[in-house]
Amino acid sequence: MLVSLQLGSLISPAYACGCGAMVPGKDAHVTVDRETSVVGWDGRTEQIVMQLTVRGDAPEAAWIMPVPHRASVELGDRALFSELETLTAPVLATRHYFWPRSGDWPFSGSGGGVDAAAPPSAAGAPPVGVVGRERLGPFDVARLTATDPEALQTWLRRNGFELPDRLATALQPYVDRKWEYVAVRLAPREKGALLLGELDPLRLSFASDRLVYPMRLSKLAATPQSLGLYVLAAHRMEPTGPIGGEAPRVTYAGKVDPTGSTPSATSFTATGAIRELAGKKSVFITAIEQSFPYPERIDGDHELRASAADTPYRTMTYRNELLTVAGVPAWLLTLLGVALVAAVAVLLGVRAHLRRPVLPPPPVTVPPPLA
Repeated sequence: MLVSLQLGSLISPAYACGCGAMVPGKDAHVTVDRETSVVGWDGRTEQIVMQLTVRGDAPEAAWIMPVPHRASVELGDRALFSELETLTAPVLATRHYFWPRSGDWPFSGSGGGVDAAAPPSAAGAPPVGVVGRERLGPFDVARLTATDPEALQTWLRRNGFELPDRLATALQPYVDRKWEYVAVRLAPREKGALLLGELDPLRLSFASDRLVYPMRLSKLAATPQSLGLYVLAAHRMEPTGPIGGEAPRVTYAGKVDPTGSTPSATSFTATGAIRELAGKKSVFITAIEQSFPYPERIDGDHELRASAADTPYRTMTYRNELLTVAGVPAWLLTLLGVALVAAVAVLLGVRAHLRRPVLPPPPVTVPPPLA
């Protein structure tokens, strides 16, 4: 299974996310403070669970997710995100140092700190087809097919959304591969309400014979993008390439046993939503982070493969503290100890000198008289 977590901040007009295109209504502004995606893959079916935290003055907005095959959509489980965050959190450890630093006495009074493949289109099919449309919580979901990106853009505009002209160009590679699309309108139920706070998660399911996470549309973003991937699979996973961003880095790698039958120092028992996603088999979680300082350089979608070895890894966050003994800095005790030893040595030397016996003077020899 593949589990991906993406965090990003988009400044209005916010029409690009790591997984699709964020589209606000005309003359509206929306900011995605946080976007979290959870994707599961069992070798045949891929599931993406996404949760957005948004703010702005938009009464409605939408994002678009390209998918390689026809997708079904339902509401997801909120608990999945908190469980993943807890499981893969960095470990806090204390690291001591001996000599005082700028934040320590006698320099100041404070301590240390933290270091912190697609179905063919039917002949004569319309350029845009509506596979289905559902209302799920605050979402109006449209599942679409398209053989022409310009026609897809026109359909969305006619349904109340203004899109950037560049979106049609960005969609062309997906149209060429005959992918389908899930368009989601985020619209509060209450009339006049704005999109604010943490929204309900959505869960998409579609057939896929490889681990792929759509990223190509993120090239439309106006600000740097940040991506985090949590991968659940039989082995430790890694991206096949940087796709225009900085080198991906692993922040967590470890085995998860859904049943708890084989506990070990490097294996953890999955509970709740993670167990439901992982199923009955042991899986390996790999957390990967990546930055895209220049989103316009993104040139493809992320594909993931098994690493050469299932090496466990966990990020350590160190809190540096001055080494103390009973609250007294160890360096001060050491200097006092050295001074005390030196003083004792001097005193012992003086005492030994004073106790040394005084020898009598040698006898005076008188020379014999001259004859």
